[in-house]
Amino acid sequence: MIRIWGRVNSVNVQKVLWALAELDLAYERTDAGLEFGVVDSPAYRTMNPNALVPTMDDDGFVLWESNVIVRYLATKYGMGTLCPGELRGRFTAECWMDWQQTSLNPPISSVFVNLIRLPPEERDGPALTKNCELAERSLAILDEQLAAGGYLVGESFSMADIPAGASASRWYKLPIERRRHAHVERWLARLAERPRFRAHVDRPLS
Repeated sequence: MIRIWGRVNSVNVQKVLWALAELDLAYERTDAGLEFGVVDSPAYRTMNPNALVPTMDDDGFVLWESNVIVRYLATKYGMGTLCPGELRGRFTAECWMDWQQTSLNPPISSVFVNLIRLPPEERDGPALTKNCELAERSLAILDEQLAAGGYLVGESFSMADIPAGASASRWYKLPIERRRHAHVERWLARLAERPRFRAHVDRPLS
């Protein structure tokens, strides 16, 4: 049995739950992080020394880092479908997954925390302005990639779309003015046609 620790309003947990659902895998989930605690317990830190979510246990094999978990699930349970079977396709997907973690997600997360998690009196205006611009630059890169095909790796939905899709979905729910990125918006509309995306990612921000 696959076990997941993490709360459903975490974008990183949402990635993993979406991947599990796309693969039709059964799992058990335990709320953890923020108001649920758990992550600072000695037992949890033994599994995940970072005291963050998500953490996955697949029949005794423990992993943390959300994109790594998505890669693992796609490779073990979805080779040739969620994980592209052709070498170049696979590593194109890997490339965009790393890019999501290092370039797209950090500024979006900063804006999200400022506007959703912090009270108005604690918000950092200069950081908000800076990270909105950084996010827009990354979205322009994403838009250019999506102009070439329906998904991040050509015309087939793959593991690459899960992390970027989760971040972009969060961006488009934030109460801010945004630039138009037509290909990103078209891609998000296609993702929204997937029931598993709607169930695990297309949720109110909290």
